[in-house]
Amino acid sequence: MISSPLMTVMVDAVRKASRGLRRDYGEVENLQVSRKGPGDFVSAADRKAEETLRDALMKARPGYGMVLEESGIVEGQDKSHTWHVDPLDGTANFLHGIPHFAISVGLERDGQIVAGVIYDPVKDELFVAERGKGAYLNNRRLRVAGRQDMADALIAYGTPYLGRGNHPRLLREVASVMAVAGGTRRMGSAALDLAYVACGRLDAYWERDLQTWDIAAGIILVREAGGFVTSADNASEPLAARSVACGNEALHRELVGILRKVQA
Repeated sequence: MISSPLMTVMVDAVRKASRGLRRDYGEVENLQVSRKGPGDFVSAADRKAEETLRDALMKARPGYGMVLEESGIVEGQDKSHTWHVDPLDGTANFLHGIPHFAISVGLERDGQIVAGVIYDPVKDELFVAERGKGAYLNNRRLRVAGRQDMADALIAYGTPYLGRGNHPRLLREVASVMAVAGGTRRMGSAALDLAYVACGRLDAYWERDLQTWDIAAGIILVREAGGFVTSADNASEPLAARSVACGNEALHRELVGILRKVQA
């Protein structure tokens, strides 16, 4: 496990926020839920977790800026550092009682993601990474899977919410990947999809129409685990493109090749 002061701050923050999520998940039928938009919900638990994260991170690093899912952008005096915070990635899973969701916090420094924490409070799985120090699940060092053949690979993807994104393009992409992959999965949490690629549970993953808080922590997890991460079109950084494609070198190359053919 990484024991740097920065990682201590991040881990403490997500563990504090997780207490309320675990409690509210046990009472999911009684949660106060409001509609943010078609197919996109936000719960009282989501907002409480974000407040906890915001307070803890601001107390530890008061000058840093923030990009928060619920509260938007918070300008900081320190223009070099920005937190990207998702208090509940996998909200639909949470609200339907599906035990697959996570808290995700990534730190951007001078345009580069330098640290990330993804915590699954139901399974008590803590994924952490810091630039140059590796990626870990609890106390175990992570490496991406070594499979080289797409026919043996399990590939994850994400679907856009109702009324958002390009559904016909996604259907073409999924059909093209399914034609050559060993299997596909749609799990419902971008943060955990990235974490699962980092630890080898998934071989590759792609998704479009994302936000920075969805993927900031996962990007450095995959890279520190020896994987490759780009935008889905392989032309730019994921944070700027709001899309992601990742895997080991061979499967990442094959996956983005498939996606480019579909787009062409």
